[in-house]
Amino acid sequence: MGGHDDCILFLLAKAFQTAHATAKKRLGKYGLTPEQQLVLAAAADAEGSPVGEIGKKLRLDSATLSGILDRLAEKGLVEKRPDDQDKRVSRVFVADHVHGLLPKMIAERDKVNDLVLAPLTHEERVLFKRMLREIS
Repeated sequence: MGGHDDCILFLLAKAFQTAHATAKKRLGKYGLTPEQQLVLAAAADAEGSPVGEIGKKLRLDSATLSGILDRLAEKGLVEKRPDDQDKRVSRVFVADHVHGLLPKMIAERDKVNDLVLAPLTHEERVLFKRMLREIS
């Protein structure tokens, strides 16, 4: 007869709400959602990668990733171009000015991680991230 504090779904949802709210507050100045910022950083990290490769790296399904990339393209932050050899494949390129913004955004994301994980020791942080990777 465990209560809500024993329910893993409830605990994960509450932890997500806290982390997401913190990220939105810190990253809001860039006009991006935390998910958009993550995709933008991954695209910049692997400039010219096929859309599918970015999806695999971030473990995002193609519909979700496509929607995020479309919104980033509308903001002039990325461009999807057909592959030279295979027109069915789209490659993602980030706008030149994004490269100057990314270090600041990544620093903010790191700050979000620090704020959210502040109650944990270093060892607990490492273990927590490992456990999250295992179940995701």
